[in-house]
Amino acid sequence: MLGVGERPDAARPLSDDDRDALAVLLAVHGLGPLTLGRLIVRIGAPSRVLEVARSGGGASAIHEAARSPGGDWASLPKTVAEGIVTAATTTDRILADVRRLELRVVTPSDREFPARLRAIEIPPAALFVRGDPTPLAVQTVVAVVGTRRPSEAGRRVASRIAAALARAGATVVSGLAVGIDGAAHAAVVAEGGRTVAYIGGGHDRLFPRAHERLAAAIVDAGGAIVSEYAPGTQPSKGTFPQRNRLISGSSDAVVVVEAGARSGALLTASWALEQGRECFVVPGPIDAVASAGCLGFLRDWPGAARIVAGVPQLLDDLGLPAGAALGPVRSITAGDRIVSSTVTPVSVAALLVEADPVQHAVALALLAGATTVDELVAVTGQTVAAVLGAVTRLESRGLVRGNGGRYETAGRLAAAPAPAA
Repeated sequence: MLGVGERPDAARPLSDDDRDALAVLLAVHGLGPLTLGRLIVRIGAPSRVLEVARSGGGASAIHEAARSPGGDWASLPKTVAEGIVTAATTTDRILADVRRLELRVVTPSDREFPARLRAIEIPPAALFVRGDPTPLAVQTVVAVVGTRRPSEAGRRVASRIAAALARAGATVVSGLAVGIDGAAHAAVVAEGGRTVAYIGGGHDRLFPRAHERLAAAIVDAGGAIVSEYAPGTQPSKGTFPQRNRLISGSSDAVVVVEAGARSGALLTASWALEQGRECFVVPGPIDAVASAGCLGFLRDWPGAARIVAGVPQLLDDLGLPAGAALGPVRSITAGDRIVSSTVTPVSVAALLVEADPVQHAVALALLAGATTVDELVAVTGQTVAAVLGAVTRLESRGLVRGNGGRYETAGRLAAAPAPAA
């Protein structure tokens, strides 16, 4: 007898018929993974569940198979049992949608199924995958999430973090939403890395539609778009929180860049802590709406959620090479669109011909995206005093300017592309 939290043997391989039957059952509205697991264990296999549903009195038989003799869980609603019968008689249409969308049905018994997801409390019964899910099997997988209404600074930070993670060999996971999610995905694609997006509905109900091109770019770059929902499932307020548990569950760590007080990114962060994943939060100004959720989360979870003190520091905390925070600027993002960078070619070597080694290192770090003294110290290996001295001399030459405790290239240096790695 299958109890609460139990599921079918994940090591048992599925036949093609059972794989197709599982895809059909997942198209039934209201049929969750626990109830589906009970039906499969009690009746025998996904294909047998459909056979029972197609038999005389199929809805009653399905309802009885899902009943709890001890009253440990509620009985299957009649509408769900009837939905299984309807699905059992329309399998061709449902499977036609799966094939039309070029989806693979990946189950926990498959080698491609993310191992990290097998370990969460309620893993999905299967995943509908467009593209290649193998990036989720690399040594380090990091989720980068945040608000749908970020500041421009938030977009830049998300892009810098995601690009650095990609350069370090990590896979970046997010939710394909507008804002921080989209900026992170786009930065990885532009960097030539691989990223995976979890969506909160069926693949034919992609939300937002504006990210169809970004989704295609993710797949073309060797990544994947993944959903636990069958084609035809409409995204809703209920599906996105469930999607968030997969974002955190398939990752080693979650990084929240910006989040309002009620942002769904905070739910992903909460899932991360519950699932034993690391959680990193980018702090922000106390009067910024986009930072309210981040600051509140850091206050509510002292010692559990960690502050992102800089991109090199984050990489170091994740056990990745901090030097990956530096890299050539291959592209920039405008909103969530990938666009080419346009700068006037200037020889960095010529501009820095009179610079000492510390100035040279600091200038290259600024070109690669470092902005604070802490970041410059971390990536150059110089002391604070040496970095500040170099910045002062570069400022006097009009090549660097300070802005509220941060530094950026200026003048002719700002027009120079970062040297290729």
